[in-house]
Amino acid sequence: MPANEELSRSQTLRLALRQATACVDGLGALAHWRSADRLRLVAVSGLEASSVEAWAELRLDAQTPPARAVRGDAYVWAAGDSAVTGAHGTAAVPLPGPDGPVGALSVLTAGPGGPDPTQRSLLRTLAAWVAARLETSSDLSTPDGTPEALLTVGDDWRIVFADAEAERLLGDGCAPLVGSVLWKGPAGRLPGLEGPCRRAVAEGQPVSFLAHSPADQRLHHVRLVPASRGGGLAIHLSEVTDPMVDAFEATAAEAAGRGPAERPVRMSEVTAALAKAVTAADVVRVVEERVLPALGADGLLVQALDDDRLRLIGCVGYPQSFIDVVGTRLSPLSASPAVAAVLRTGTPRFVESQAEYLRLYPKAKFLADASPKNAWVFAPLIASGRPIGCCVISFTQPRSFGDEERNLILALSGLLAQALERARLYDVEHARAQELQRDLLPRALPRLAAVRAAARYLPAGKGEKVGGDWYDVIPLSAERVAMVIGDVMGHGISEAATMGRLRTAVRTLADLEMAPDELLYHLNELTSDLGEDCYITCLYAVFDPVTRTCSFSLAGHPPPVVVAPDGAVRCPELAADPPLGAAVPPFKLHELHLPEESLLVFYTDGLVESPTRDIDQGLAQLQRTLAHAVTRTTYFPDEPAGPAGRRDDDAERRLERLCDLVISALLPDAEQTSDDTALLIAHTRSTAPEDIASWNLPEHPSAAGQAREYARKQLAVWGLDDCLMTTELIVSELVGNVIRHGKGPIRLRLLRSSSLVCEVYDGSLTTPRIRRATFTDEGGRGLQLVAALSQRWGARYLHDGKCIWTEQELPEPEPPVPGSSEPAAGGMAITADRQRTG
Repeated sequence: MPANEELSRSQTLRLALRQATACVDGLGALAHWRSADRLRLVAVSGLEASSVEAWAELRLDAQTPPARAVRGDAYVWAAGDSAVTGAHGTAAVPLPGPDGPVGALSVLTAGPGGPDPTQRSLLRTLAAWVAARLETSSDLSTPDGTPEALLTVGDDWRIVFADAEAERLLGDGCAPLVGSVLWKGPAGRLPGLEGPCRRAVAEGQPVSFLAHSPADQRLHHVRLVPASRGGGLAIHLSEVTDPMVDAFEATAAEAAGRGPAERPVRMSEVTAALAKAVTAADVVRVVEERVLPALGADGLLVQALDDDRLRLIGCVGYPQSFIDVVGTRLSPLSASPAVAAVLRTGTPRFVESQAEYLRLYPKAKFLADASPKNAWVFAPLIASGRPIGCCVISFTQPRSFGDEERNLILALSGLLAQALERARLYDVEHARAQELQRDLLPRALPRLAAVRAAARYLPAGKGEKVGGDWYDVIPLSAERVAMVIGDVMGHGISEAATMGRLRTAVRTLADLEMAPDELLYHLNELTSDLGEDCYITCLYAVFDPVTRTCSFSLAGHPPPVVVAPDGAVRCPELAADPPLGAAVPPFKLHELHLPEESLLVFYTDGLVESPTRDIDQGLAQLQRTLAHAVTRTTYFPDEPAGPAGRRDDDAERRLERLCDLVISALLPDAEQTSDDTALLIAHTRSTAPEDIASWNLPEHPSAAGQAREYARKQLAVWGLDDCLMTTELIVSELVGNVIRHGKGPIRLRLLRSSSLVCEVYDGSLTTPRIRRATFTDEGGRGLQLVAALSQRWGARYLHDGKCIWTEQELPEPEPPVPGSSEPAAGGMAITADRQRTG
């Protein structure tokens, strides 16, 4: 019995509505059956039931498109909004019967115009196919109730609604679908989801494809419908049975009038598409979108030959269980005898059933058992006279292959091989360029007491995909943190190398504790030696957790965006100095006083500027996105503070999510970007007042003794008795040096954070240096002693003097006494919360 005769009435309606929706790129479809003077809704596809309640029963004399189509026995298209969001019109065709129309098939269209003549013809053919198979109306008294899964996502790609069927098909039983990023949460287990979703939103048109659900591995029809207003996407999933697949393909071919005459047209389209393919993934996508539908195939494997191994580089239409069996590599090649045979002979192999496959390759029974397919084409990929891989096109049902199809596949394999060879060469060069980019950018941002940060770098969507955008987070003395972001105009290896030189220079200059304006002065001199064609922007900022100030200078770069804990977002309106290499120093120094636990958002112009959006529009969208994300996801937590390590991990996770959200909102389709993009988001924390102690000292030799006394008392308050002796020696030597070689005013400051910081300020600009003292010298060993006792030490210069600083490691806290939450006696009485160490 033909497969399409096995369809139930319910399956027939579902199939017809789904095909009608797909053929006109609609939002959904409905079927009405005539009963006396009324039309009753008997099936719905792709639409929520609540949105079509008004269509449940229509009077035959009404002016609705289904009623008009039945009355006039003709095609009807009516423009105008319906109850369904995003619909621009309704196309309806009558269901023909022996005594006149017996009902109507209607499609809600997404485009501003109605279906074209070819689409109208296809709708009439589908209507006739449905009516011929629905002999009576006895089973059509109520709308079709076959379950269809529905979930919706917002403009940040997070799932905002999922019905029970969606939870069953896509959920993993551990985490809910709602709230997760579509392809990073449980729903990401649906194969091939991200690309079609991004394409549907970017093009503003519905997209359909077939996929196996992760819950039961059944084949489902997936339909993606973008919202016309406000962003977002609706995703419909409905099961496709084997008879429905066969009927679907047969009806589509019949209605579209496919025949041998159209094959050259499709070949020219495939050739043009393969010529534009850049990467191996692009090649696979061309075959998936243009070759598989033409052959009525539903499976694809593209494997590359590396010595005697097969590497899987593309897979379509197979469940994860089969991919796990195949693996990303097969060794030796004999593990796949069919592929080995076609690579050895250089000719395609057509296998029309699983029985034939087992007869030809009995040792590969494990592959046949794991595969859901029942017919295959094994096409060798030969370029430059040598085999480079194999393309396997497969079919769910057994089938035969005619001479025309065999010739077509032979021609396609040659085109595919040439395109894949070009793509593999590109992939190798691209991988090398990306490796260079990774080596030049920070592999991981430091976890600092005053700043937690997350960053993203997205190369331009075309070309070598490397460029000159960079970012960095650099720890300075006294828990201060430097943050830098820059942009070397252009893309390619040369720009990336220039970026690497500049990042190294910034790190070197930052170690000298320079102010932002002074650092850009020296960086500008370096840039001037790179040539007149270099256009480089840069922002260098320093955050001081004691004063909660962020000082920064701009060289042609946009200022940071500041997000307060209450969700307020502001971007200082500042006139940036010219870019590096073109600027005339001095650079302006700007200061921002930040609320406790603010966010600083640094970015390059690729994030906010594009050919379709100017920088002001992009900046406004960035601020809206940040405000919405902070208030909606409660980025700043209100819960009581827990252990510092756990809070720090939570903060980093929130920063990572915020980076992803910003990128998704401003660059929804990263492959289409024309400029590199760098994004750095920093969460700032101030030093608690109880962790700061400061004293003014007299310009007198007694100052060293007073400094020791002050340090002794403060360390006792902090419970740092283990650091007492070392700290007394350090402050005594530093203050003594000021008395001997510097001038007042003198000030001592101690900071408790991830380390113990000792600072001595004076009014002299004399540079301290370690000198080699001989055995007979009575002095000159002070800084040697300081360097030996401290973990780090150095000097930084202020507008009215300098500061000599040291850092000491804090002792590990002793474990608490069993049965008590208090620290053990003699242990360090400082909580992880107050340490803020992470």
